[in-house]
Amino acid sequence: MTYASVQDLVERYGEQEILQLTDRAHAGEIDTAVAERALTDAAAEIDGYLAARYVLPLATVPTVLVRLCADLARYYLYDDHAPEQVVQRHKAAVEVLRRISTGQVALGLSDTGETAETSDGADMESGGRVWGRADSKGFI
Repeated sequence: MTYASVQDLVERYGEQEILQLTDRAHAGEIDTAVAERALTDAAAEIDGYLAARYVLPLATVPTVLVRLCADLARYYLYDDHAPEQVVQRHKAAVEVLRRISTGQVALGLSDTGETAETSDGADMESGGRVWGRADSKGFI
């Protein structure tokens, strides 16, 4: 299961950058096979971390995984020539994945990979009655 698409890469990093990284035949267009291979590699790495906490494949893909997948795939596309910013984003993505796998960061999913139900409503509880007929000794 891939978490991001070639279009996600283009929207995040620009068509020119993805073209330069994928057009190995110098055809003047994005080689989707190259981009998809990087996305598949990134998804495999993400799955390795998620498998420690969630049943895969996930029923829904949280937005954070799209970003992490795109950052990892971009790093893979650069191969050995990644700029410092790309390297730092890769390290940050791996750190977030480590934290997800240990439970320090939650994806908002249940252990089965489905969106977890939340209890966002208010829960009010009384501390008991302060005054009552029995306590008033005839004044109420």
